[in-house]
Amino acid sequence: RRSRARTRHGRTTGARRPRGTLTELHLSATVRAAAPHQRARGRSGPGLVVRRDDLRQATREGREGNLVLFLVDASGSMAARQRMSAVKGAVLSLLLDAYQRRDKVGLVTFRGTSAEVALPPTSSVDAAAARLESLPTGGRTPLAAGLLRAHEVLRVERLRDAARRPLLVVVTDGRATGGPEPVALASRAARLFAAGGTACVVVDCEAGPVRLGLAGRLAADLGGTAVTLEELRADSIAGLVKDVRGRAA
Repeated sequence: RRSRARTRHGRTTGARRPRGTLTELHLSATVRAAAPHQRARGRSGPGLVVRRDDLRQATREGREGNLVLFLVDASGSMAARQRMSAVKGAVLSLLLDAYQRRDKVGLVTFRGTSAEVALPPTSSVDAAAARLESLPTGGRTPLAAGLLRAHEVLRVERLRDAARRPLLVVVTDGRATGGPEPVALASRAARLFAAGGTACVVVDCEAGPVRLGLAGRLAADLGGTAVTLEELRADSIAGLVKDVRGRAA
């Protein structure tokens, strides 16, 4: 269930002309490339006459690691606690699923006037459980700050491991409050992810009879998709992440 990728390890899937230094010879492909030219090259003995242009590099396909980063609106009170409860369950479920894999899961929350990394990207269930035990909620909704902090977390992780495939899961109703032009700032911050090609999904937490559809607009700015929290439980949020990872691959 991890994303397929060309790697240095895994099963051999084919051959190509080497770009730069040949690191792993694909023997049968090299023989097939050299065989038609033996008479023109004056072969007279039992061995093949092999030229540099005949050499073929083996290509392998393995499974690359994923980084699932949750960005959660921790503003408000009761609704925020419900969001946090669902996300905690999803984080722990994904970490259990990632056992003996290269996957990582992280969590960024935003509330009041800023955002914080509640759980740095990790593959440890014990570390996550300890960090997620108590998370504060309440206050305004600095959505732009949350998006920028999440973008920075992914940037740093990309420098550490460029092969890891990122997925951003934003859990919010799409509202942005606090500071000048909070909605416009959030929209500009969201477009950073679209420009970078990061896979994104927005879990829309909007409730009540009047729906503004702000989470859908956020998903459009992110270049991702939106689903509603009402359709999900903690385990199905984890299922949603696995489905999005599979479609991205």
